[in-house]
Amino acid sequence: MLNALEIGTTVIVGLMVGVEFSVAFVINRILNALPDDSNQLGRAHGGRMLGAVMPFWYIGSLVLVAVWAVAGRDHDGVGLVVTAGALLIVSVVMSVLLLVPINNRGKTWTPENRPADWKEQMNRWDRFHYVRVAVIVGAFALLATALA
Repeated sequence: MLNALEIGTTVIVGLMVGVEFSVAFVINRILNALPDDSNQLGRAHGGRMLGAVMPFWYIGSLVLVAVWAVAGRDHDGVGLVVTAGALLIVSVVMSVLLLVPINNRGKTWTPENRPADWKEQMNRWDRFHYVRVAVIVGAFALLATALA
């Protein structure tokens, strides 16, 4: 049972990393190459869509890692799992304090009501997101290592 939990948790966290990596290095670059109205509308839609799903994915991943750490407390690699959990906590705190406020504003914007500094706000979100991606990649790497 512990083995299934370890593999399932690693897969779920890995998929989350893949989605967030894709947002950072593929989707946002595509959106940035579009005209301003299309870029902003795409980001607003993405913010609404992913903003509805990602909180459950982040918290669910953290819960799974915590269960793994408790269930596997007597096994090798538990320190890696606990450290991965700490990184996921950092990613949740970053999200709540830095990314979600920007996302909540951005997902309501249209070409008619967006603020003059909307691009600067999106660039700030992108910079925070790059750091968050690095943090969750680290968590995923630790989980994958703990499996070995």
